[in-house]
Amino acid sequence: MDGLCLKFSGQSRTHSRPLQVEDGAMREFISKYADRIHGVLSCFDRMLFRGYLPIMSGWQMAQFFNNSNIRYRELKPFLLEQAARVKQHGVDLAQKEGRPFQYLQEKVRKEELARQIAERDHIEDGLICVLSVLEPCRTFSFRTEKGKPFVASARRKCLFLYYYFMDRDFGLIHVKLQTWFPLQIQVYVNGHEWLARKLKENGIRYTKQENAFLWIEDMARAQAFSDRFASLEWPRILNPYARKVNPLMQDILELLPYYWVTAQSEYSTDILFKSASHLNELYPRLLSHSTLCFGAKEVMSFLGKKIRSQFEGEVVTDVADLSFKRIPGSRIKHRVKQNWLKMYSKAGSVLRLEMVINEPEGFTVRKEVTRKGKKVIKWVDMLKGVAYLFRYKDVSLAANGRYLNALAQVDDPTDAIRTLDRITTRKQIAPKRTAKAFNPVARDEVQIFRALLAGQHMIRGFSNPDIRQILKDSPHLNGISDPKRRSAKTTRILNRCHAHGLIAKIPHSRRWRVTKHGRITMSAAVQLRDVQFPVFHSLAAA
Repeated sequence: MDGLCLKFSGQSRTHSRPLQVEDGAMREFISKYADRIHGVLSCFDRMLFRGYLPIMSGWQMAQFFNNSNIRYRELKPFLLEQAARVKQHGVDLAQKEGRPFQYLQEKVRKEELARQIAERDHIEDGLICVLSVLEPCRTFSFRTEKGKPFVASARRKCLFLYYYFMDRDFGLIHVKLQTWFPLQIQVYVNGHEWLARKLKENGIRYTKQENAFLWIEDMARAQAFSDRFASLEWPRILNPYARKVNPLMQDILELLPYYWVTAQSEYSTDILFKSASHLNELYPRLLSHSTLCFGAKEVMSFLGKKIRSQFEGEVVTDVADLSFKRIPGSRIKHRVKQNWLKMYSKAGSVLRLEMVINEPEGFTVRKEVTRKGKKVIKWVDMLKGVAYLFRYKDVSLAANGRYLNALAQVDDPTDAIRTLDRITTRKQIAPKRTAKAFNPVARDEVQIFRALLAGQHMIRGFSNPDIRQILKDSPHLNGISDPKRRSAKTTRILNRCHAHGLIAKIPHSRRWRVTKHGRITMSAAVQLRDVQFPVFHSLAAA
C-alpha cells in the first residue's frame, strides 16, 4: 500500500496513511463563513519530549551496576556522588555563561520567570537561567531479599534542574533534568514559535500574539512550513541538549543514549477571523452547540472511534469561563482517558480546535511487524516514539476536521427559518405523490431524528435494521410484531426522510447517511424540544 516511510536512528520504520477525514470537512465550515475568515492554519503547539536511558527498570539498573563493577555497599556513595555532579554541573554552567542559578522554594510560573529574565537581560540566543526545584520523581530503592541485593523502582522527591534556553530555531525552550538516577530528561518546545521563526527567515510577514497567529501574509506557504515540523530529525535535535545538561553523558553514560518519546502533543487548527467582532458574534453559538449536542458517542466519533462494550474509561465534557462578556477565556474540553479535544477563542479573533494526545496507544499506525516469523505491514497500536510524530499529526488533524465539520451546522437565523418552512410543508415527490411534512417538536418525529443522528452512524452510515433496532420500542414500531411489516414501516420512514433531503443513499450499498441539511435540521429539532421549548415555555408562563 502507498504511504510515507520515515526512519530515525534507533527508531522503528513506519508508514503513514492520513486518517479518513470526511471530504470537505473543514471546507464546509470555512466556505460558510468565508467572508469573515482570513485563513486556516494547522500546527503543532506545546510539545513535551521525554528521554529515557536504558536503565529505567530495576533489573536494568542492577545490570548497569554489574557492568560497571559497582558493589552493593558502594551504591549509595556512588549515586550521591553522581547526583552532586549533575547539580554542580548546572551551577558551573550557569556561572560559565554568566546566567543566574536560582532555587525555587515556592510555586512559581517558571516559564514566565524565564521570559522576564530573558527580556531583562536581552537574551536572544543561548542559556537564560537554571532553576532548581524539589519535585516527586521515579527512582530506585535498594534492599536485600533472601540474602541477595535487590534493586526496585521507587517514588521519592529529588532535585530537578530546569535549564531555559533561547534556541535559534525554537525560541524559548526548557530542558528538565532529574538529578537522581535514572536521570529522566524532558524537553519543551513550541511549534508556533518554531513556525514564526521559519516565516521570518523566509520573509513572510505575520502578526502574532503569544502562541497564536492573527494574520499571515501567505497562508499556503505557512501551512507548508508547518507540515515539516513532524518530520524533523528529533533525536539529532534533542541529543545535543541532553549532552549539554547531563555531565554523565561524557563518561559513565557515554554508551547509553537517550530514547526519545513524545510525552505530550498539542496539535491545533486555527481559524483566523478577519476581526474579533466576527468571531464574537459566532462563538457563543458554537460553544452552546458543542455543549448541548456533543455527547460521548459524538466525541468518540471525532476521534475516529466507537464506544464498544469493552471500552473502559469515561468521556468527560467540561466548559470553563462561560461569561460571554469575556469570550477569549471561554473554552470547552472533551476528555477521553488522558487525551482531549478542546475548542476555545484565542487572542480575540482566532477560533482554535486543539487535539491533545498523552496516551497514543488507542490510535493506530501502519508499520512493519513480525508475525509468525514473517515481516508484514499491519495497523498496530501507536507508540510514543518520536518516529511516530507524523501519525500524531494525522490523528489530530482528522479529529479537528471532524469537530469543525460538526460545527458547520451552526447557521444564521435566516437559513434556519427557510429550513423550518421546508420540512413543515408536504413534499411533492411525484405528480400524484407527496411526502408527509414533519413536526419538529413532536415526540414521535424527534425519536426518528435521534435514531438517525445516533453517534454510531457517523462513520459508516446506517441501514434499515440499524434504525429498526433503535425504534423497536417507539410508537412507530411498538405495535407491529411481524418482522416484515416492521421492516416495511422502517423503509417508509427512511423514504420520507429521504424525500425531505434529511438522508441520502450511500452508492452501491443498502446503507444511508445523514446529509448536511439533515444533520443541521434534525439537531436543531432535538435541541428545540429538549432545551429551548421548555425554557421559552417557562418564560412565557412566568
